[in-house]
Amino acid sequence: MLTTLFYIPSEISLGSTSLPLFGWGVLFFVLLVLGTAAIMLTGRQRGFREALESLLIPLVISGIVIVWGLPALDDGQGIPVRGYGTMLVAAAAAGTWLSIIRGRKIGIDADTIVALGLEVFLAGIAGARIFFVLEYHEQFFSADKSLLQSILAIINIPAGGLVVFGALPTASIAAWMFSKRRHISITQLADCIAPGLLVGLSLGRIGCFLNGCCYGGLCELPWAVEFPAGSPPWFDQVSRGLISKPGIDGSTVQTLPIHPAQLYASLDAALLALLAIAFTPFARRDGEVFALVITLHPISRILLEEIRIDEPPALGTPLSISQLMSVGILACAMLFWWWLLTQPQQKPRQQTLQTTAKER
Repeated sequence: MLTTLFYIPSEISLGSTSLPLFGWGVLFFVLLVLGTAAIMLTGRQRGFREALESLLIPLVISGIVIVWGLPALDDGQGIPVRGYGTMLVAAAAAGTWLSIIRGRKIGIDADTIVALGLEVFLAGIAGARIFFVLEYHEQFFSADKSLLQSILAIINIPAGGLVVFGALPTASIAAWMFSKRRHISITQLADCIAPGLLVGLSLGRIGCFLNGCCYGGLCELPWAVEFPAGSPPWFDQVSRGLISKPGIDGSTVQTLPIHPAQLYASLDAALLALLAIAFTPFARRDGEVFALVITLHPISRILLEEIRIDEPPALGTPLSISQLMSVGILACAMLFWWWLLTQPQQKPRQQTLQTTAKER
């Protein structure tokens, strides 16, 4: 567990002068210059209308984060760089990189994938955070917190607290709107980014491990892990009387050994990503790779939830909210497969490449 990696100072010292880095400071000025340059360069290549459509919204959102979001995270020592937040950024970068490679093979350029990745990432983060806040609302809205404190706690995403399934509706809507604006087949686009989403999920789960959330139950296996005092599983075990509370002298103990459920989920997502990539040449219809992902991931999630103990049963059932959503997604996947089977078949990409080679 490594919640905070390091701190970014809020000011830059230039001799006897100090300049603010965030807010209306240096970082905002850099964004303004780079954003203007990007719009001008893209505008000359593709037209200023398309440049504004693809870059304006991401730049505005980035500006809002720099001016108001980041200063709210300053805890007096600077802005903490969390292990969880760092892995989210790494997840977005790795998923986008893989999607760029896959996009080139089907004629989708890198700029399009980057623009899509940024919109889907931001929309997904927003949806995942909203779902987490709704599910654990007592952590954000209580009698001892003012409205401002609640809002600051909600926007402090780098500290942890996202529900993956909460990202699906918002990210899906963002991708659909993007495909409509760019006149790209949504099923082809879904196939392109599906493995990248899984790679991102795999890295994101490592962030969960660094943060201590999404933890598993007691475990006696050789790879069981112990978390330090103050971590989510530590508070859980103290509340259940499994370990002692801090002593009078302030002494604490680590948790009892538990399943590294976060690493299980990370490995699961990585293997599913490899399977989706391997299946791509054999897909006979656009959308089959995405359909495979939304079929297998809910099944593995249902099984992995049996190891986790951080989510209680929901809606009067023995299943957690994530398991219930997995069942719903699995049902949607079956309907999607049914619709795909009504579409005309295409030649497998591997066969198409072999035919083209023979003709040459």
